[in-house]
Amino acid sequence: MKKLHLAFLISFSSLALFACGDRPADSGAGKPETDNSMAKEDTAAREKPAKEESADMDSMAREYVMLVLELGNHDDSYVDAYYGPEKLREQARASEATPAELAQRAQELINRLPQQIEPSADMEALRQHYLKTQLRAIKAHAESLAGTRDSSFESDARLLYDTQPPKRELAEFEPVLKELDQLLPGDEPLHLRVKQFKQQFEIPKDKLPEVFDAAIDACRERTKKYIQLPENEDFELEYVTDKPWSGYNWYQGNARSLIQVNTELPVMIDRAIDLGCHEGYPGHHTYNALLEQELVENRGWLEYSVYPLFSPQSLIAEGSANYGIELAFPGNDKLEFEKNVLYPKAGLDPADAEKYDRVLELTDRLSFAENEIARQYIDGEIDGDKVVELFQKYGLRSPERAAQRKRFVDTYGTYVINYNWGKQLVANYVEEVEAPEDRWERFGTLLSSPRLPSSLDW
Repeated sequence: MKKLHLAFLISFSSLALFACGDRPADSGAGKPETDNSMAKEDTAAREKPAKEESADMDSMAREYVMLVLELGNHDDSYVDAYYGPEKLREQARASEATPAELAQRAQELINRLPQQIEPSADMEALRQHYLKTQLRAIKAHAESLAGTRDSSFESDARLLYDTQPPKRELAEFEPVLKELDQLLPGDEPLHLRVKQFKQQFEIPKDKLPEVFDAAIDACRERTKKYIQLPENEDFELEYVTDKPWSGYNWYQGNARSLIQVNTELPVMIDRAIDLGCHEGYPGHHTYNALLEQELVENRGWLEYSVYPLFSPQSLIAEGSANYGIELAFPGNDKLEFEKNVLYPKAGLDPADAEKYDRVLELTDRLSFAENEIARQYIDGEIDGDKVVELFQKYGLRSPERAAQRKRFVDTYGTYVINYNWGKQLVANYVEEVEAPEDRWERFGTLLSSPRLPSSLDW
């Protein structure tokens, strides 16, 4: 992996914290007097099952962590983050368990959980649902690695990501292509016209640090008005090449992240805010820091110290990261910030900024077409050459970008649904309330709770 020598550290501290009221002390005033010995026996009888259930959940959580780490021995992409006890990682590395054996262990853990988990906003119920749903994904991925499960786009979406994205026909996206054709007239193929138009918005490589610094700072400032973050949170930003993605957050634990930006292909001005929000605030960095603080540190739930990439958690992670862009920069805020701050720092002319924004809006609507292209490819209906061709037509990507997108599908499969379909599901959840402050509160609740796609309405 070749890295450009532009890495620099961005540290933020002394973040404003929300005031959290302590639970009032129970003085016992107004309680009827009871026989103390009988009261203690009754309390012990009630607390024992709860303690045993909690201990069993903690035991299963440890086994869950081991399963994820051991499955990572067979798939280098699988463990996206781990910040639990080092001894568990060492034990997992020494494991010789096969994928088939890990799938069986996952099923045994599923069998120990309640057959039916009633919908409830109670954190314990959400925890049980989370563990059971994530274990199903572990089992499915282990079976795929063992060669005992036939994967398809639909089955992977259901088993790995706990959802069923809508199926759409590519013909539905022709009106979007027609509008773009009128917006950017010419005789060349549309994807070439889009590429040529976008070229004037490329951030010069020597301006990348200054532009991304300003964008990330704005993302952070807007997020911290509403969401509590650990005081010690920070991240390192690196520029890299030869990757199948445009940006990636590698969460390190202790509220630290390594964020990488792929500069192999041109980086356009809109990507600064998009990546700043998606990978940082209020996206992946924020999500992981809140999960670690609220569930691992405050509750001692070990299962949240590991993040299996091919799991329902990813739909929430990617969906919330994409939705977070619009939450932090609603309406025309993003465009105005780019014109007034980022364009000057990049040395770009903002004369066509509104037109560029419209082109981006239309191309974003084509993202669901790319889901269908991935569906056909994964299900064996089209070959690799056809995938690149369709990504050029419906994704309006250059041949290089289309090939990069195919590499992403080759590497991550059905994961592509997590960005657009995940964003839609998160938007549906958050926008059940109308006031901006209430939406931020609901968004923060999502980021710091064990909710998965099938428990978003709990």
